[in-house]
Amino acid sequence: MTGICQDRVVVVTGAGRGLGREHALALAAEGARVVVNDLGEAARGVAEEIVAGGGTAVADLGDVSDWAYARSLVERAVAAFGTLDALVNNAGVNRDRMLVSMSEAEWDVVLKVDLKGHAAPLRHAVAYWRERSKQGRPVAARIVNTSSGAGLMGSVGQGNYGAAKAGIAALTVIAAAETARYGVTVNAIAPSARTPMTEAVAAFADRMRAPDSGFDAMHPGNVSPLVVWLASADSGDVTGRLFEAEGGTIGVADGWRHGPRAVRDRRWRPAEVGAAVRGLLADAPAPAPVHGT
Repeated sequence: MTGICQDRVVVVTGAGRGLGREHALALAAEGARVVVNDLGEAARGVAEEIVAGGGTAVADLGDVSDWAYARSLVERAVAAFGTLDALVNNAGVNRDRMLVSMSEAEWDVVLKVDLKGHAAPLRHAVAYWRERSKQGRPVAARIVNTSSGAGLMGSVGQGNYGAAKAGIAALTVIAAAETARYGVTVNAIAPSARTPMTEAVAAFADRMRAPDSGFDAMHPGNVSPLVVWLASADSGDVTGRLFEAEGGTIGVADGWRHGPRAVRDRRWRPAEVGAAVRGLLADAPAPAPVHGT
């Protein structure tokens, strides 16, 4: 039997361990030819594991937040397999700290790796697909980004990470609108799973621990089937959406929407604003609580 990604060429960033590793393995199991990216040698191990299991993969080591390397990563996929069909942006880091204690370096590295590390590969992959589209060649391309509940709802102690992940959510809907004309879909996931990053957060320790028996709801592999489907040709009618994934649950997350409005046919006077805002808030649904509050 062939899989739902049979012969599709997929780049997975940050695929040396955690969620990225599971995505790469699951894609290969469904017939994809996988370019396994990460900074360290773990990427080679994942590629070798795929090949040993009868799949097709190559490793490519480098920093996806580097603009030039991101271009070379796309070029490597095309050189190795003749084309590129999907990009799974998964690479990320966290440096958790309360905002009042956060260093400039802790802010910068998270925004660089998480947000720019999505934007750079996305930009070069889209350029490749745009050129194919202009040449009149068929394009059924997919981008799957990785946001987070910290970006959707906020998370105490993760101002840098949450800002980056919120940026990824915004990048997703913008890229979806810009690239549809080229045959590209862009979606994002907000996963909840046991990874080296979540295991390092003390507040998550009990929730992330593997059970002694039964369904391991926090296993990172539980997220991968959604990623595989979003990377497949079958998902071509879905774009600009963000999905939450945890255990056996898949959900759709909606972003900011226009809510109640108060209107005058003139400029508001400052003294009038308070009552108007309180009236609007009384009519609007309460916001979801920030994680950690």
